[in-house]
Amino acid sequence: MGIEEQVKGLVSAALADLATSGELPADVTGAAFAVERPKRAEHGDLATNAPLAIQKLAGRAPRDLANLLAERLRRIPAFRTVDIAGPGFLNFRLQAAVFHRVLRDVQAQGTGYGRAPAATGERILLEFVSANPTGPLLISHGRGAILGDAVGALLEAAGHRVVREYYINDFGNQIRLLGDSVRAALEGVPHPEGGYGGDYVRELATWIRDNDPAALTDPDPSTLARVAAARILDGVPGSRMLPGIRRTLAELRIHHDVWFSEESLHRWGRVRAALAQLERDGYLEERDGALYFKSEAEGDDKDRVVRKQGGATTYFASDIAYHADKIARGYDRLLVVLGADHHGYTARVRGALRALGLPSERFEVLLYQLVNLLRDGKPYKLGKRLGNLITVEEVVEEIDHAAGRRGAGADALRYFYLSRRSDNVIDLDLEIAKKASLDNPVFYLQYGHARLCSVLRRAREVFGLTPPPITDTLAEKLTHPDELAILARLGRFPAVIAEAATLREPHRTLFYLQDLSQAFQSYWTRLKGENDAILPSAAITAEPGWEAHWDRDKTLARLAWVEAIRTVYGAGLRLAGITALDHMEKRAADAGAPAPEGAASPAHDDDDLSDPSRSE
Repeated sequence: MGIEEQVKGLVSAALADLATSGELPADVTGAAFAVERPKRAEHGDLATNAPLAIQKLAGRAPRDLANLLAERLRRIPAFRTVDIAGPGFLNFRLQAAVFHRVLRDVQAQGTGYGRAPAATGERILLEFVSANPTGPLLISHGRGAILGDAVGALLEAAGHRVVREYYINDFGNQIRLLGDSVRAALEGVPHPEGGYGGDYVRELATWIRDNDPAALTDPDPSTLARVAAARILDGVPGSRMLPGIRRTLAELRIHHDVWFSEESLHRWGRVRAALAQLERDGYLEERDGALYFKSEAEGDDKDRVVRKQGGATTYFASDIAYHADKIARGYDRLLVVLGADHHGYTARVRGALRALGLPSERFEVLLYQLVNLLRDGKPYKLGKRLGNLITVEEVVEEIDHAAGRRGAGADALRYFYLSRRSDNVIDLDLEIAKKASLDNPVFYLQYGHARLCSVLRRAREVFGLTPPPITDTLAEKLTHPDELAILARLGRFPAVIAEAATLREPHRTLFYLQDLSQAFQSYWTRLKGENDAILPSAAITAEPGWEAHWDRDKTLARLAWVEAIRTVYGAGLRLAGITALDHMEKRAADAGAPAPEGAASPAHDDDDLSDPSRSE
């Protein structure tokens, strides 16, 4: 239980006692109040506005209520001091035992610390990526993929049941254009307007020519499109289309539970049935030979075409049937991750669901902004239709090669894509992402975990010590202000998860880890200045009889504390899908690079395990 939750419970109990004794009316026990950190550390560990929050219910002045509540709280051993801070506020300084409870909780819950009980929330269908299967995943698609995956992990950690789904656009105009583009590639002519011109189209054309030449001579022009679409779904050896998309997503550690075909909605008659109901109920209107859904009346910026002149249905017609099908499958919430160009999508889909008599409030869209790929600060030019494709696969391979580790590229993309709010544009500089030094922020983040592992490894290998279960005797050794402050940070981890899940903001988890890493670095530096290191240095252990002056219990307590930090840190990295490395080292070419802004620079002596240039 976090520090704030512990104190809030104690304040609530005190209010209940005052109500039971008749000093306050019973209504105060249901009042909402806050417990949070003061803006200035010298004001105490925590503060509450409870006296101000209950003034109307109690019918008394906030100052009187503050005095009454403070007097009752001072009887509780958990508080060292309870001070009145202006009318209606109380500041608290807490006993060390309150902080130690967090350590006990982390030890008891292990890697499950911070997670809500499973299946206690909503049943959520999370649709993300859903890029057209007519080409590989580009770096912008990668942001939606990683964002959706991280949001799904947060939602599960918050107790929701999440099903991840990919919607395959395997019907309609883009499939026809792919067929026309394949024919153009074989004939050596420019691809049609709006078509596809990348190398992957030529690869597909060559495969069809060698394996299904009849498709090229069939007089029905739709035959080639159908064959091309089938190859997208079944796969061409080495293809970067749908099978390639699956491989790329696997490289990013992304899994989908369901791959849903748009074509199946037409085959099953779902699109036809949805449009028939809307037309019957007066929500469709024919204009100039096209059929429109009256979405402007439902909050959209204009009415939307659902059937074009000539009878072909639009993507939006399929979308109406698709989201109606999701609701029919029994989900409590439909969450879709889309690019920022879909800003009007929520209103039109909700309008269509309302028109169908379905619960439109279940539908939610999370939008993300574009990605600018840079190299040494200079932008790449992207052009999907021109064949100048910068794919996720290429970026991941380049970073993996530079780092000498498979998975480094996925870690880098996950960090850069999740460290900013989804509504912010991202500038991803490949040269920074490839560095194995502290000016690469993902390296610094992973190094924070590796440093904790290094402390524990040295304790085991040099001193034969492992983190023990915390006892009252050992807990009493954890009195350093930084040790207690970091325990308070660990106590906030469950609230960070819950808030990040509610707001769909994975960057909050990374910010938390960065703050935790910097807090530990500051502690490490301070202990060195105080000549009070976690583990005895080589210089100390070289002195005869050093064990007689060694406080072994303090070392054991600190190891348990370090292990708790490592547990929470690793859990946070896993929520972001970033590898929790247990050792790291700089490359010679990257040595000497400055630390990122705001990061502490580790020292470089033989006993300083925070030095990432050491090979573990």
